[in-house]
Amino acid sequence: MTRDRPTGGWLRHLRAGGGRPIYLALVEALETAVREGELQPGDQLPPQRAVADQLGIDFTTVTRAYGAARARGLVEGAVGRGTFVRRRAVDDEAGLVDLSMNLPPPPQGVSLAALLKETTAAILDRTEVATLMAYHAGPGTPGQRAAGAAWLAPVLGEVGAERIVVCPGVQSALTAILTTITRSSFQSGSKPGACVIVEPLTYPGIIALAERLGLRLVACPVDDQGFLPEALARLCAEEQPAAVYLVPTTRNPVATTMGSARRRAVAAIVDTSEAWLIEDDPYSRLFDSPLPALASLAPERTFHIATLSKTLTPGLRTAFLAAPAGPMAARIADALHATTLMGSPLTTAVAVRWIRDGTADRILAGVRLEARARRAIAAEILPAARGDAEGLHVWLDLPTGLDAGGLRTLAAARGLALVTADAFAATSDHPAGLRISLGGPAKASLLREALRNVAALLEPAAIV
Repeated sequence: MTRDRPTGGWLRHLRAGGGRPIYLALVEALETAVREGELQPGDQLPPQRAVADQLGIDFTTVTRAYGAARARGLVEGAVGRGTFVRRRAVDDEAGLVDLSMNLPPPPQGVSLAALLKETTAAILDRTEVATLMAYHAGPGTPGQRAAGAAWLAPVLGEVGAERIVVCPGVQSALTAILTTITRSSFQSGSKPGACVIVEPLTYPGIIALAERLGLRLVACPVDDQGFLPEALARLCAEEQPAAVYLVPTTRNPVATTMGSARRRAVAAIVDTSEAWLIEDDPYSRLFDSPLPALASLAPERTFHIATLSKTLTPGLRTAFLAAPAGPMAARIADALHATTLMGSPLTTAVAVRWIRDGTADRILAGVRLEARARRAIAAEILPAARGDAEGLHVWLDLPTGLDAGGLRTLAAARGLALVTADAFAATSDHPAGLRISLGGPAKASLLREALRNVAALLEPAAIV
């Protein structure tokens, strides 16, 4: 079966009789074929007249059936081409509305599909396919590194392209950094990569990576802006950490942002210690006026990572890492080669072209508009949730002792995928809460309905 050849095999599911109109029996047969996988998204249905002739029924009956199937979201029409099984949105495929994964929402006024087609065609017209399909070792080409420096400039300031490393996502960048600096600790004879200081609730990727590398996570006390400077200074002296890791803007998962004075204090503490600072900064470009990066305050000790996954689209699988001056960029490139070999040359080429020609800024502007509209919806429905007006997620404090697993189960029964504080916990002693991601649902109307379900779920009568 192909999409170019209309198929009528689904008609064998037709069960007429029982007092039901024949058009409804046709819709139910079609629904059965879709549910059982016999019909796939994009498969073409036979012309209505062909179905009428095959079944010996009136043409208008089939027309009514196709119309009802369209109303149920089973099929879609293409003018001049016919009727096709509808291509499902991610939400439909999963059977859940996903409020757990932090994604940028579809950008307002921009078609990513059209831009991707146009850009890949232009790249293929101007680049040898053999070049795109070859291995690409190293920190990136000079042009790619220059594009990365330009993308980081609004937050980081001017930075030399020689400090930029192009990475296939933030997790690979973190892997390269931690394997490099812990190896350096061993070679220097200092305390060998004993720990990484993090917030009590932090990015799950750093938790998983530390466990795999045998690094101990030490949680530093925090307030609404992040690390308490006195506590951080004490831990740096006592623990001699390999690194201090933080997400300073729209902190993950608690959704608040570290202010300028606190950034200066944290940067000064790390700058005078033997630790490296790892600044994971996926969200700053969502702000019209982002705060200066900590890497601009302590450039000799800070690794700054900015992924495009939260500002443009995860499918590009591209992150830019600004390493401290000196040999660190080359060492990180070597570590990347050993762990991930390389990123995708084609998607990197797309990302770089979009940055150069201004398309990335257009997409970013569309994402900003939609993100802020969705944040306003969250403020309306969940006024107790906190988070930046420009953010992609909000944080909702929950009663201590609430069974997180039970909450997720209840949410799944309502068609919601949620993530609770335990997924982000670097210590057993952590606040209870719920991170609600706003960008995942395909439409704002779907998000609104999902947030209303969350609000209903959190009513005192619903939490037993």
